[in-house]
Amino acid sequence: MTQTSTPPPAPSGPVTVAITRRVRPEDELLMRAWADAGTQMASHFPGFLGSGWVRPSTGSSDWHMLYRFDGAESLAAWQGSSERNRWLTAGSNLVEDTRVEHRTGIEGWFDEPAEQVVDDLTAAAAPPAPPRWKQMVVIWLAFFPTSLALSYLFAPFSESWPPWARVLLSTVVATPLMTYLVLPRVTRLFQPWLTRTRD
Repeated sequence: MTQTSTPPPAPSGPVTVAITRRVRPEDELLMRAWADAGTQMASHFPGFLGSGWVRPSTGSSDWHMLYRFDGAESLAAWQGSSERNRWLTAGSNLVEDTRVEHRTGIEGWFDEPAEQVVDDLTAAAAPPAPPRWKQMVVIWLAFFPTSLALSYLFAPFSESWPPWARVLLSTVVATPLMTYLVLPRVTRLFQPWLTRTRD
């Protein structure tokens, strides 16, 4: 089993772990039982908010799994537990390849914090993500004041710099601020509006 992963995030509210696992078609029933056992195990850990798995199509061998916790500390406790390590060992013969991503930015806030199990993406797995125009509005509301504040902050010493250098400095500072500080708070503030649907 091979695994690629993104580094665990700093504590900044709920975090979603997205895992892609490749499974042989003949092991599908065993994989279902193994995935369900993992969900049951994770549900007993403090901070667990929900989980689910999705297969993109009947003929695909890729399984996409989500585990959501209330913060990086809760996630770390689950990931470092002996229970989870034994569960992973039990499924090592089923999983051919694994990819792990930790999501704390805007995309992680749109995951439904409840268990959902479906056989393909055509099934009603969870409420859809907010419309892209709403996501665009929230990103702009986070980006504009951050960009404006940094412009004023850097102006006294970067006025004589070439444009590319000013933009480089601004983006280097703004990107981690947006990812770990601003976007999580703005999306949490606007969550009721983002998830509101018409009756």
